[in-house]
Amino acid sequence: MAHWQNRDEPAWQTFQFNQPYAKGLKRLKEEVLAKTDFDPATLWQWGTMQAMAVIELLKTFERLFGRPGQEAALEALHRVGLDVGRQILAGTQKPEGMSEAEFLSFYATVINRIAYASLEAPRIDGPDQVSFDILWCPHQDHYQAFDCRVQRYFVEGMIDAMREFGDEHGFDVRFDSTIPAGAPTCHFTIWRSSATENTDWQRYTNSIERKALEIAQRPPISGETST
Repeated sequence: MAHWQNRDEPAWQTFQFNQPYAKGLKRLKEEVLAKTDFDPATLWQWGTMQAMAVIELLKTFERLFGRPGQEAALEALHRVGLDVGRQILAGTQKPEGMSEAEFLSFYATVINRIAYASLEAPRIDGPDQVSFDILWCPHQDHYQAFDCRVQRYFVEGMIDAMREFGDEHGFDVRFDSTIPAGAPTCHFTIWRSSATENTDWQRYTNSIERKALEIAQRPPISGETST
């Protein structure tokens, strides 16, 4: 069984979602994987190139244009995350009797296992909190620790899509640890947050953005590369 199809909770079988980028996925499965000797592992190499390009574009915009360049790039990341979230939820309904925690955890699983192509260990910790570990991420061997900041904007867009859908009531997400920073897994918590905690999220985001602009203005180290 494909890893994204397998969760132990009975309610998972009733969770409704769409595959993002469905047109291209259908062609890949039916016309490429089913009829050719295409090696799907090369999709990881292609995706890694795209991911590293995003990092380089963001760093270049910050170096050349400062805060306006950074804002333009981060806005684009947010729009992509929002679009993916909308694709996943378009035309779906929350099944009767499914708790908010279950919905949040299942939505996160679709994002983690499909949109991020990662191996995930999810948990429903209680009615007001869910969490998950990313056991393997396609980026972990080539991202530097600070590069993971781009995920904040994808994730914010995906959360905004869920808010539009109407099934996110005061929940927020926290990045507890990441593999590129040396942790054994990437650990995330989604919990029903207070107004103060929402302010903390934005304050931390602002500090990351300031740090990135400071780094962008440093003289480059001879021979330094991002990979």
